[in-house]
Amino acid sequence: MNIMSINAGSSSLKFSLFNMDTKDVLLSGLFERIGIEGSNYTIKYNDCKIKEEALMETHSDAIKILMDKIIELGVVKSLEEINGIGHRIVHGGSIYKESVVVTDKVLDDIIALSDLAPLHNPAHAICIKAFRDVLPNTPMVVVFDTAFHQTIEKDRYLYAVPYNWYTDYQVRKYGAHGTSHRYVAEKLKEELGRDDLNIICCHLGNGGSITAIKAGKCVDTSMGFTPHAGIIMGTRSGDIDVSMVPYVMEKAGKSAGEIMNDLNKKSGFLGISGISSDSRDIEDGIKEGNERCILTQKMYVNSIVKYIAEYYLLLGHVDVIAFTAGIGENSMDTRSDVIEKLSPLGIFINPEANNVRGKFAKISDKNSKVDVYIVPTNEELMIAQDTLKLIDRM
Repeated sequence: MNIMSINAGSSSLKFSLFNMDTKDVLLSGLFERIGIEGSNYTIKYNDCKIKEEALMETHSDAIKILMDKIIELGVVKSLEEINGIGHRIVHGGSIYKESVVVTDKVLDDIIALSDLAPLHNPAHAICIKAFRDVLPNTPMVVVFDTAFHQTIEKDRYLYAVPYNWYTDYQVRKYGAHGTSHRYVAEKLKEELGRDDLNIICCHLGNGGSITAIKAGKCVDTSMGFTPHAGIIMGTRSGDIDVSMVPYVMEKAGKSAGEIMNDLNKKSGFLGISGISSDSRDIEDGIKEGNERCILTQKMYVNSIVKYIAEYYLLLGHVDVIAFTAGIGENSMDTRSDVIEKLSPLGIFINPEANNVRGKFAKISDKNSKVDVYIVPTNEELMIAQDTLKLIDRM
């Protein structure tokens, strides 16, 4: 069975084609700047990397190029050998609690939820329609980033705002990165042979979130109504006092839209350090003695530890703290800084074991009361697995 995983943005299309019998990636890559001057694509196949410019005015153009390349490279003999397509969808609101097969109603719902994810859901819908045009007989599945968090109880997903904001405008915590958190929970269950694990999963990348997981189900997560809430991120501020918004609007003469742009695109690592949104640049700055980079790292670690401590109490007992995503999998310094601050809880890191990047590994000290693991995430495989499962039922 060959399943393709798709992650579409407003001007991009990321893809992976899996042989689900072996879980091997047959082909992967990225189409960029769709509808923008300088559109191009990168395809990885058999240890080779193809990078070319191509005119792509729409997602349909990108998909046609992709399908042609799949045949040209001999990945499959016929497009009929692509047995299913899974699409990552950022927002399923409170409607979707699990992955579903694409129908006209599902597509209409994704579009209707665009107010909750204006940069993502419209692009996802466009991409689904484009794949329908090119591969009309291939079954498709949508995997919602918000679905994993639908097990959070009402007393933890509601905000203390007028109740009609929830009933009339759907204002509540939705979370994000759910596909990644679910993958980590399932991977740990598989590796450790236990389905009763209490896990605090730290998805740390340019965007980041912390999630409390009890026996495979989400209990709480740091992101909220939007992915802006929670820990400090590459360009997002994370949790703030909302009263600063009208204050800075008046002081700086900025509109609400300009302030939100500042909070989403000019804050976080970039805002504090003044040099970069990339944690690798922050770590380089720390080595050079850059005080604002040092401050950035301290604030970042504090924001992570705050959520871990909260979820430690919420779960009552924690079996595993897991680090995943770009920073979580690769930054030895961040993992070490976080665990060092958790020492009052009896949680300790093994420096030698922590000297690893991007590999599944236990990195806690033998005396640690909680096991600490690096768990490389694989959202694309999670999407492919859900797709295979659902089309097998059709």
